[in-house]
Amino acid sequence: MREGPLDSLIKALAGLPGLGPRSARRIALHLLTNKAKAMNPLINALEQTAENIKICDLCGNLDLVVPCHICRDPKRAKSTLCVVAGVADLWAVERTGAYRDQYHILGGVLSALDGIGPDDLSITALTRRVQQSPPQEIILALSATVDGQATAHYLMDKLESVTEAKITRLAHGVPVGGELDYLDDGTITTALKSRAAL
Repeated sequence: MREGPLDSLIKALAGLPGLGPRSARRIALHLLTNKAKAMNPLINALEQTAENIKICDLCGNLDLVVPCHICRDPKRAKSTLCVVAGVADLWAVERTGAYRDQYHILGGVLSALDGIGPDDLSITALTRRVQQSPPQEIILALSATVDGQATAHYLMDKLESVTEAKITRLAHGVPVGGELDYLDDGTITTALKSRAAL
């Protein structure tokens, strides 16, 4: 197939997270063979999203308004600040309905391999925010990966120098419904070290 719009579409789709060249080809063919039901609504949704979605200048969330609906909600307490790596993590926490305070999105985690340093994340904005509006607790809700934990340690050092807020992290260990036999050694070790009284 010579270089053209279809090849450009496949390359663009293959560049999305979780999609490779084969998946991209299948999606492109589906869109082309179902223009009225699939491609045209997708084009419209992409245009509307690009035109209307904004990044909250306070927390980094995506919304139609700035500040976002979470930051503007008067029912949300401001005593706790939950720090997450990205918008998907904020959505995951919100989906539980168990947290009703404020968020701060870093925009990723520190990663030497990917060349992501402190200046590439919204760490300066975070320290400024906790100084201007001090919370009682800061939850570091970062992944249990090497990069996530390195970011958590870096943030703890940074935040302890600018705030007296209690700094906590999410518990790690055995997931609900998890069977010990199927868990890796690191998860079991963390669960043992983080055990709590019944």
